[in-house]
Amino acid sequence: MLALIVIVAGIWGLGHLMGASRKARLVLLAGLYLVLLLTHLVLPDGHPIRAQTGGSVAPWLILGGFGALGAGYALVLRRLRARATAQAAPPERPGSFSAAELDRYARHIMLRELGGPGQKALREARVLVIGAGGLGAPALQYLAAAGVGTIGVIDGDTVENSNLQRQIIHSDARIGMPKVFSAQAAMEALNPFVTVRPYHRRLDAETAEALFADYDLILDGTDNLTTRYLANDAAVAMGKPLISGALSQWEGQISVFAPARGAPCYRCIFPEAPAAGLAPSCAEAGVLGPLPGVIGAMMAVEAVKLIAGAGQPLLGEMLIYDALWGETRKIALKRRTGCATCGG
Repeated sequence: MLALIVIVAGIWGLGHLMGASRKARLVLLAGLYLVLLLTHLVLPDGHPIRAQTGGSVAPWLILGGFGALGAGYALVLRRLRARATAQAAPPERPGSFSAAELDRYARHIMLRELGGPGQKALREARVLVIGAGGLGAPALQYLAAAGVGTIGVIDGDTVENSNLQRQIIHSDARIGMPKVFSAQAAMEALNPFVTVRPYHRRLDAETAEALFADYDLILDGTDNLTTRYLANDAAVAMGKPLISGALSQWEGQISVFAPARGAPCYRCIFPEAPAAGLAPSCAEAGVLGPLPGVIGAMMAVEAVKLIAGAGQPLLGEMLIYDALWGETRKIALKRRTGCATCGG
């Protein structure tokens, strides 16, 4: 019997030293047990091997019974633990929010006007931002932070040193990089749960409608009147709401143009481009650095409201913010009969 104990200890100890797994060592001991049991069943009484291993088969059968009970108990316990773990942490279903997303958007979900359905609508939304400059920079950042699922950004410019006074989505290290790729890097670093589609080119009449067809909502943050009219015409043709922001020195304005919802389009309010010099760009007239952040953030707010169906968007209204005197005011906007774009 002493020799048997030495063999068992050797299998367990040497196996451990040689790196054999616990399961492999248990299998070897089980094999040894079966050999001993077979020996006691086959060899006659009084055989030296039987005498050295207990003399009778009964103790080995009792030992095997206790071993089987222990193994069965361990198996049942493992299955119960696995079932409890599965119930406590169910696998994520397609379309469900991960734990990290729920934590990230918790302040949104707590809002009665948004909640879980509103956040889900944001994740499923597709928003296109025209321009990654002063207005586009904060709008893009807040759309990404809010969890808008797919965000397109179209701009043909590259980052310049003079942009950094107000276009805070870019950085000094990215001077010379196309703005759309600079914005993409910042947005993906901010929120890895959103998809960013960069278009390094200017919006043109040949591709505008096809591009707009891929999105639910358009934000126009350009200071180019030609692009503004083009964006308006394409948005009206595709039935997409257009959130438009504009800046000049200390003043900014924002409105939601959507004839499909009864609101005017951009051409209803500005049927013709002003004469040269009457509407200078920011490069020509200057602009306060934080002002694009105020108006761009408002554009992102209007986008969230439209997507989630919360509150009252600026449909048929224009909000004007005067930063120099700290004043805001609204003016009512109406569709213009005979508008060349939406027909009034």
